[in-house]
Amino acid sequence: MPDWSRIHQERRFSLWSLPLALCSLLYDVGVRFRLKAYEKGIFKGKSLPGFVVSVGNITAGGTGKTPAVAMLARWALNEGHRVAILSKGYGGRYKQEVLEVSDGKRIYADSQVAGDEPVLLARGVSGSPVIISKNRYMAGMYAFKKFGSVFFILDDGFQHLGLERNLNLVLIDASDPFGNAHLLPWGPLREPLSQLDRADALILTRFSRVESAERRAQGPKKNAIRHAPNAIRSPQETLAFLKEKFPSKPVFRADNILDKVIFPFSGEVHTPGFLRGKRVLAFAGIAHPEQFQESLIESGADVAQFKGFRDHYPFDGDEIRELIRMKEKIGARYLITTEKDWMRIAPFAFTTAAPMHDDLAYLTVRFVFLPGQEGIFRIIRNGL
Repeated sequence: MPDWSRIHQERRFSLWSLPLALCSLLYDVGVRFRLKAYEKGIFKGKSLPGFVVSVGNITAGGTGKTPAVAMLARWALNEGHRVAILSKGYGGRYKQEVLEVSDGKRIYADSQVAGDEPVLLARGVSGSPVIISKNRYMAGMYAFKKFGSVFFILDDGFQHLGLERNLNLVLIDASDPFGNAHLLPWGPLREPLSQLDRADALILTRFSRVESAERRAQGPKKNAIRHAPNAIRSPQETLAFLKEKFPSKPVFRADNILDKVIFPFSGEVHTPGFLRGKRVLAFAGIAHPEQFQESLIESGADVAQFKGFRDHYPFDGDEIRELIRMKEKIGARYLITTEKDWMRIAPFAFTTAAPMHDDLAYLTVRFVFLPGQEGIFRIIRNGL
C-alpha cells in the first residue's frame, strides 16, 4: 500500500510523479465536468425540509472534521434544535440504502458495519440521531420523518453536491493546509483550490498548537508566499494566503485538544496530564498519525515507540496482541491509541484473548474555537 501521506507532501518532481500527474489531470477533468454540470443545472441538488450545514474539507482527510461535527451538533442541541447527523459511512459494510446508527439514545451498529466515524459521533453526541447513506438526501428524509429533525449536519459534505445546503463550512489543517497543492492522487486536493469560493466560512484547525510549535522551532516566517500554496509552512502564512485569495470569506481559528484518557476495560477516565512522565507505546491509523504522536509528546508522555498505520486501518486481534507484546518488550507502561482507532478495535477487543487489557487506553479529542472566534455561531444563527 503506497504511503499517500508522504506522496502528498512530496514537492519535488520524480520518476513516479509523471504517472501520478497524468492521473491527476484525468481526475481534474472529471471534477470540473461534475462541478460544471451542477452549475448549469444538468445535475440538480435536492433540498431537505430544514437547515442544512455541511462540515467538510478540500483535502483528503486529516482536518479534524469528526470532532468539529460533534461540537456543532452539541451546540445546536443546546440551542434547542432537533438535530440529525448525516454521514456516508465511509469504510462501513452496510448494505441498506439507509442505516440508523443511533437514535440519539442507543447505538445499533458497530464500526465494522457503519464505519468508525459515524459510531464515534453516535457515542459522542447524545440526543442526536446518526444516519448513514450513500444518498444523504435519503438519510435526511429518514431523520425528518422518524425523529422530526430539522437541523441537519453533513459530515464530510463539501463535495456532496447532490444535497443543497444553507451553510458550507470548510476545515483546513493549519499544520498542512494543502500538501503539495496537487489534485488527487498526486496531491491531497479533492478539488481545485478555487472551489473554496463555494464555502461560506473557512476554519483553520490545530491553529494555536501548530503556531506554538513553529515559535519553538524557529519562529514564523516573515515573507508569506501567498501565491504558492505548496510553499506554505506556517499557520500565519495560511491565514495570509486565504485572506488574500478569498477576501470575502470569514476565516476562523480552532484547535483540536486532547480531552480524556479512557481505559475501556477498567472504566478508568483521566485527564491527559495523567500520561505525564509515563512510558507508552502509541499507535494510530488516521490520516496524519504523526500528529497524534506530537500531541502525546506535548502532553508530557514518554513515547518510547510509535507505530503509524494508514487511515481507517482495519486492525485485527493478532495485530493488537503483537502491539501488546511489543509494549512489554520495550518496557512501556501503557498502550495508547486514538478514539477513532478504538472504534475499529472495540468490536473484537472484549473477545480477544490478549493479556494486559487494562493497559490499553484511547484518547478523546475536543474541538474548540479560539477566544474571539465565536462569530461562527452568529453566522449560523443568522442563517437560521
